[in-house]
Amino acid sequence: MKYLLDTDHISFLQRGSSLEYTRLTDQMSQHSPSDFALSVISFHEQILGAHDFINRAKTNTDTLRGYTLLLEILQGFANAPVLPFDPVAITIFEQMRSQQIRVSTMDLRIAAIAISRNLVLLTRNVRDFSKVPGLKTEDWTV
Repeated sequence: MKYLLDTDHISFLQRGSSLEYTRLTDQMSQHSPSDFALSVISFHEQILGAHDFINRAKTNTDTLRGYTLLLEILQGFANAPVLPFDPVAITIFEQMRSQQIRVSTMDLRIAAIAISRNLVLLTRNVRDFSKVPGLKTEDWTV
C-alpha cells in the first residue's frame, strides 16, 4: 500500500466522469490496485453528506436519490481496503492537535492515518494539508 485517497479523490472516482476523473484513473492505472486504500474518516464524511442530502429531501425523488447515494457509498467502501483510525493514528492526531495545526478535524484525522502508515495522501486540498508536518501529498486530478 502506497497511497491513501482523500475524500475528494474518492468522489471523483464515484462520479465516474469528468476531466479530473480521467486524469486520476490514468494515474491510478499505472499502479497496482493494492497500492491504494481509503480511510474510515472518508467513509464517515461521505455518510454525513448522504445523511444531510436525505434530511434535506423535499420530494420522494430526492429521498430515493439520497438512499441510492448511501447504498453506493456502502458498496464502494465494502469493495476497498479501508484503514481504521487506530491507536497509532490517534496518537499522531493528538500530537498534531497539541501543535495547534490549523486544519479541520476530519482532515487532521485523515492526515494522521496517512502519516501512521507512511502513505502519500492523494488530495486536491494540498493547500490545507501542506500545513501538516511530515505529510506527503499529491494531486492526481490536475
